[in-house]
Amino acid sequence: MERGAGPERELRWRTLAALRSSSKGQLSYRRRRWLQDEDILEGCMSPLVLSPYSGWVLDRVVGQPAQENTPSRSSTPKEPTLLTSGSSSLEKVASGSHQGSSPPSSTEPSETKGNGDPGLLEADQEASPAILPSKVTEVEGCIRMYEEMHRLKGKEGLRRRQEQQEQMVRAVSDLASEQLKRFDELKELKQHQEFQDLKEVLEKSSKEAQGQQEKLKEEHRHRAKILNLKLREAEQQRQRQEELERLRKEEGQERLRRLYSIQEEVLQLNQQIDPNYRHKDLPKIDLSAYSNRGNQICGLVSGLIRTTNERGFPAPADVAHAERALQEMRALVASMQQEIAAAVEVKRRDEKEESQKQKELLEKQKMKAQTPAPAQQSGGKQQKEGLQVKAEESIMQWYHQLQDAAEQCVASFSEISNCKDNNEVKKIKTDLQKAATIPVSQISSRSGSQLREIFDKIDNLLSGKSVQTGGRTVSVTQHPQGLEFVHYKLAEKFVKQGGEEVAAHRDAAFTIAVVASGIWELHPRVGDLFLAHLHKKCPYSVPFYPALKEGTSVEEYQRMLGYDVEDSKVEEQDHFLKRMSGMICLYAAIIQVQWPHGNKQGKHPHGLNYGWRWLSQMLNMEPLADVTATLLFCFLEVCGNALLNLYKAQFWKMMVFIQEDYIPRIEAITSSGQMGSLTRLKQFLEECLQQKKVPAPKGALKPSFWKS
Repeated sequence: MERGAGPERELRWRTLAALRSSSKGQLSYRRRRWLQDEDILEGCMSPLVLSPYSGWVLDRVVGQPAQENTPSRSSTPKEPTLLTSGSSSLEKVASGSHQGSSPPSSTEPSETKGNGDPGLLEADQEASPAILPSKVTEVEGCIRMYEEMHRLKGKEGLRRRQEQQEQMVRAVSDLASEQLKRFDELKELKQHQEFQDLKEVLEKSSKEAQGQQEKLKEEHRHRAKILNLKLREAEQQRQRQEELERLRKEEGQERLRRLYSIQEEVLQLNQQIDPNYRHKDLPKIDLSAYSNRGNQICGLVSGLIRTTNERGFPAPADVAHAERALQEMRALVASMQQEIAAAVEVKRRDEKEESQKQKELLEKQKMKAQTPAPAQQSGGKQQKEGLQVKAEESIMQWYHQLQDAAEQCVASFSEISNCKDNNEVKKIKTDLQKAATIPVSQISSRSGSQLREIFDKIDNLLSGKSVQTGGRTVSVTQHPQGLEFVHYKLAEKFVKQGGEEVAAHRDAAFTIAVVASGIWELHPRVGDLFLAHLHKKCPYSVPFYPALKEGTSVEEYQRMLGYDVEDSKVEEQDHFLKRMSGMICLYAAIIQVQWPHGNKQGKHPHGLNYGWRWLSQMLNMEPLADVTATLLFCFLEVCGNALLNLYKAQFWKMMVFIQEDYIPRIEAITSSGQMGSLTRLKQFLEECLQQKKVPAPKGALKPSFWKS
């Protein structure tokens, strides 16, 4: 009994250990969770009940092993061995199932029986292999039935749960859609209420804005009335001021016209006083004093007009002063005419006496009828004492020839100058003008090599070669009239540089002059046009004092004198003298320098002899207030040293003459406000005569300059 119970007990324990170590035996169950999910675990907690299919399962699963066990008893010894081995596994499962399902009391009777009857025990041992598989199969079938039922129940519960969930979702969805509708309705209601509120606010604000606008309109109308009153008052005030200004301008213009008429009458009266008027038949009359005083009166009137133009319209005192000058000029002319009339009367009386003397001389046959010698000698002395107001006839002929040549040159390139519609000719004109004028503007005393490049560029242009200007290639051969156009514009630019660059910087005179002199030597046409431009811009470079002709306006006459007149306004005297000085300085530098790099150093095209002629002619003419002293000082300062080296003693005689005879004449016509230039001239003459030398001019080019 103990032997039989030991292996079975051990087998049970092994079965329990195997179940405990299985995956199901290691599952942990929570009682509380089961109580919550009673509907799911209800099948697990209910007692086992076999389904109607259990008989079919037993017949299919348990019946087959029973049939196999029946013939096994009569078979060979090897077959029970296989059954025993196969049933051993079933025994293990059955033992585990018996342990879990059968009560422990069921084992005790078997043990009791076994202890009481060993034969029965052996019979049980022999029968147990046959019975054991059926029980195991039964238990296994129950387990499988239970699992299948449990699976079906779980599936059914899951299906019901899914249906419940779907119903819940549908219910929640319906509830959400209803709530969404209510929310949309509530939102729409709120929007409508907000719109109504906003509409009410807008209507209220609109009413308030309309009321405010009405108030503003009322205030605006009130202010507009006040402004209209003020504007009306301001307009009346402005009209009164305009009327006063108009009256003042009319009075000023009337006074200005009166001044111009006085000036014109004074100039016409001055023309009647001819300083060269020496009646050969009136040897005892001298009109030089009248001429000097007439020139002084003309200068005073001209200065008065320039002063009034600078500050605006003339004052009544200016007109009164000019009228006094006119009265003095009339008295001067009347006095001169009376003196001439008296001299004519004396002449007639003398002629009668002379005729009687001639009769006596004819009778004696010792003298021939002629004009008395003392009269001729007296006339010669008066000629030396009086000065000219006009240049010599030969100089005036030269002046007119140069002006005619300039006019012919302008006519020769009329196609270029009048090219308004031809774009190609306009482009050629612009390029040629730039090529001629830009190099002259670039002349400086920076280095000799740069000055030589500028000279070569101008020379190449005049020689018909191509030059570069503004990134373009230019040549005078591009147009038949191109060369004459370049000649004219180049000469005009040289003169303009004198009136602008040299006027501002005296040291620039020699750098511009050396280039102009070299171009003049190689291209004489440029030199003639340069003189024509210079004489037109500065008539004192001839020297030439233009006379007021009948029919010539005052503005035109002022332009003839060299003044710039724009919109009936004459330039200031200081600026005028500065321009004239610059051009005279450039002319004084040109006549004494030559281009040092020429292939053949020939005679200067316009040398110092022209400078000596200019100085002599200036000293033979009546001086002009402020102008003569300024130009003499500039000319002597630039060219005095060169004239001294050439003429030596003759030059010193000229300097002494200027100091002793000519300066007093300038002082006689110079007012207190015009003494600056005269003082500089007097100091320059005194220093030169005391030191017996004339200082070298500033800015003269030294030989080392051409090495730079």
